[in-house]
Order: sequence, then C-alpha cells, then structure tokens
Amino acid sequence: MANDNTTDNKSIQAGPHEPAPPLAYLNPEFLNSPDGRILRIMSEYAQPLARFRREKIQDTVVFFGSARWASLPDATNALTLLEKPGSAKPEGSARPDDLGQQPGGNSPDGLQAALKRAHAAVEMARYYEDARKLAHMLTTWTLTLPGKRHRFVVTSGGGPGIMEAANRGAYEAGGKTIGLNIHLPFEQYPNPYITPELNFDFHYFFMRKYWFAYLAKALVVFPGGFGTLDELFEILTLAQTQKLAKKILVIIYGKEYWNRVLNFEALVDSGAISPDDLNAFTMVDSPEEAFGVLQEGLIKYHLDPKAARQAPEEGPEIAKTLP
Repeated sequence: MANDNTTDNKSIQAGPHEPAPPLAYLNPEFLNSPDGRILRIMSEYAQPLARFRREKIQDTVVFFGSARWASLPDATNALTLLEKPGSAKPEGSARPDDLGQQPGGNSPDGLQAALKRAHAAVEMARYYEDARKLAHMLTTWTLTLPGKRHRFVVTSGGGPGIMEAANRGAYEAGGKTIGLNIHLPFEQYPNPYITPELNFDFHYFFMRKYWFAYLAKALVVFPGGFGTLDELFEILTLAQTQKLAKKILVIIYGKEYWNRVLNFEALVDSGAISPDDLNAFTMVDSPEEAFGVLQEGLIKYHLDPKAARQAPEEGPEIAKTLP
C-alpha cells in the first residue's frame, strides 16, 4: 500500500500543471457579472476623472437638446427625398427613413405623417444652427482666458442633433469639446466633432449624469424631449434644494417652444414652486443673447477672484455638496 501511494503521488506531481485562473480584474466573466457591478460603476468615475486631468479640463458648459433635429441642409434634403422619392440622395444627407430608427418612429401612419415630421424637422433645424453658433462664440471667448487649464469647455451628450451642433461649433472654433455618450438602442452614436481624447461612452445613466452636473458651470437647454426635460429638471432641483456649493447658470433657449411645452407660471399659481424659483433660469431667443448671459454670469460667479473660490492646481473642479 505504501508503494502504491508513493507511485500515485509521483504521477500527480509529474503531470501537467493546471492553467492559472485569470486575475480578477482581467476576468470578463466576473467583471460583467452582478458581483462586478461596483467595479464597473467605479470605472465610470475613475476613468473619466483621469482623462479630464490629463487633458487639463477644469470645468464645462453643458448643451442639452433633441437628438432628432439635424442641420438645415440635412433636414431640407430629407424633406426633398420624401416629397420627390425619385430624386438622388445628396451626399452626406440625412436619410428620410432615419425617423424610423427613433423611438415611436415606426408607427404605420404613412407618408403624410412622415412628411409632417420632415417639415417640422426643417423648422426646428434653426435650433441646430443656433446651438452651433453659440458654441462657437463661447469657445472663441474661452480660448482667450488665461491659465493652464481649459475653462468652460463645451460638453454634450455626444450624439447627433443639438449635441452634434454644440460639439461642432466648439470644434470649428478650434477648442476642445467633450462628448458624454451612452449605449442606447437608437439614435446614440458619437458625432465626429468630439475631441477624441474627450470622447466617452457610459453604460450607467447616473454616472453620465454625475459628469454632466459636477463639472458644469452653466447649462444651455435647447428644445428637446423627455431626455432634455429630465436633465433640465434635475439641475433645477439641485439648485432649488441647494445641493451644489456653486452657481450653475441655466439658460433655456427658445421661448416660443418652451412656453408651449412648459407652463412655469401654473406651477407658481398652484403653489408647487415659489416665485423666486423662476430666477433659477433665464430664457433667451438668440445666440447673441445667450452668449451675453453666459459671459456675464461666468465672469461674475467663476472668474471674479472675489466671488470664485480657488480651484485646485491639478484636475477638474468637481463641485462640493453642501452639508
């Protein structure tokens, strides 16, 4: 029996070694499991922070608005293709069936409904052009500001529509511009105007929202839908409840659109908000008016040495919360 045991032990020792298990942080099965969720969440905090530090981003101005509205040439081309189906597709134009890729866009309501949407897209394209112009004006100004870090960097959700317009205007002005993209089953893909080093893709909505809010010194809200309303009211709620130890300027762009969509006075009349809450935002109607409000507020609250607290020497200026 002793000899048999010796032989068995020698056989085991002489056999091939089992491959080493993967390190936990290199194990895709673990990282993508429910148990790895905390690491995925932490990664969507730590990785953007490292990149913002490396690119010397101090703070941002965030543009929100619909992903569905294209530039005026693209919207006009799409309408032309619907009205004249036999016409050739212009190079680089939006496809008339792009609406079918959007939520609610596959409703079988026929050509007339598609034409109605296309006519609306042409009308709303002015907001794309205005966002592009405003982002260009803002970036041109910020490039003149002294300091080693980039101030008030134009930031968007990274996708098409108003997001693309904002990144495009900043890109055309020669500045850095940030895109905080997210995985969605429709619409969302990185637009080509984002600074490559500042092109992000998120899985968790709340981590994306964190980076929208905590670097922002101003928010510019162009016409949009559910997502735009969500972001607008989140920032207004943070301001109303004094959860951020900084001033965030809120610019609502397009009085005619927003006065049809929202009735703030009704909220005041019903006692849901106080009259002072209406001072949390400013409504504007032109890129020049919006830029004037932004420039004045950013100087007053974030550039005046007497008003602004000193930012850390390195890294982005992440807002502190109040006790």
